Amino acid sequence: MASRIDDNFKAAVSAHSGASRPSYAVAGTIWISTATAGQLKLYLYDGSDDTLLMVLDTATNAVTFSGLGTTISAATAKAAPTGADKLGIWDSAAGDTKSLTLTNLSAWLASALGPDFVEGGIVLPNGSNPQTHLDIASFTVKALSKVAVSSGTLTKNLNSTWVAGNNGGLDTGVKAANATYFVYALRKQSDGTGEVVLSTSATVGGVNTSLLTGYDVLAPIGVVLTDGSSNIREFTMEADGEYTFISPVKDAANIAISTTSTLLALTVPNGVRVKAKLRFEFTSSATTNAALLSDPAQGALVAGIGNDGPSVGSIQVASGFAVGARDILTNTSKQIRYVAGAAGNLWVWTDGFIFPCKRTA
Repeated sequence: MASRIDDNFKAAVSAHSGASRPSYAVAGTIWISTATAGQLKLYLYDGSDDTLLMVLDTATNAVTFSGLGTTISAATAKAAPTGADKLGIWDSAAGDTKSLTLTNLSAWLASALGPDFVEGGIVLPNGSNPQTHLDIASFTVKALSKVAVSSGTLTKNLNSTWVAGNNGGLDTGVKAANATYFVYALRKQSDGTGEVVLSTSATVGGVNTSLLTGYDVLAPIGVVLTDGSSNIREFTMEADGEYTFISPVKDAANIAISTTSTLLALTVPNGVRVKAKLRFEFTSSATTNAALLSDPAQGALVAGIGNDGPSVGSIQVASGFAVGARDILTNTSKQIRYVAGAAGNLWVWTDGFIFPCKRTA
């Protein structure tokens, strides 16, 4: 393709295009060699020696600038880049070069990626030690304008405090009975790699960071509950944040239910609203009755066909049984509300809960 050559460049380039530098060349002369078939080589003569500047392949028009590939290939590899390492960029607005640290690049990429998200990071009880250890699959998490990437499964032990890698997992304290432990994604500040820590705090700001020097706490990616013996309550977890207990929990067994709306605590995470996966059974000596279970955020509802409707059907025969199932949002104290059109008795089984954590997959 034809192009216009600057006058100064034109004056500097020798008209000579033979196999060797022209004999009349002076320091600063740029000359072209055709000694290699199919190639035009551009040289700079400094008065004592020739420096190859670039090579033009006449068949493909590909241009190779001399020295760059050799220099990069010969550079010493850095196995673990740090956030302070810099990249060179061209500033199109200022028309000059600037440097960009990996930390700033990571922040820019995070903002460019859009909303916060959790990808991967499925949490499951460890196959060998399911009562004390958790396996957290590889993940990519974007939060607080930062991105953390974990490339492999991490195994964390609830019996001890946090250490990077397949080690202890608690941010502080010791494992407790009937507790909620949130699994938080961590970002190593030096290189952006992902880690996890377990905390009873329902918020990022509440995580104890005394053991986490050099890490950022980004976001919760999962949760685990312990039972009355301080063991992990075993569960399965799906990619959308749905948890199912291996053994359903009977959170209400033949408890009294009446026209007074009452709160019921469930076996679900504490400190956050989750959607509890529930099954119910209801009985009443009344020939027409209904039970209603609901989200506490709706306030005290009134049960009955003509009121706010039932959750488990209507009793049409005295002392008969009605059954039902529903996913219901809890309050941050693990509670839902229950009420009936008349006195009766209620059973509630908790099969699990849904806690998405902004999951995309």
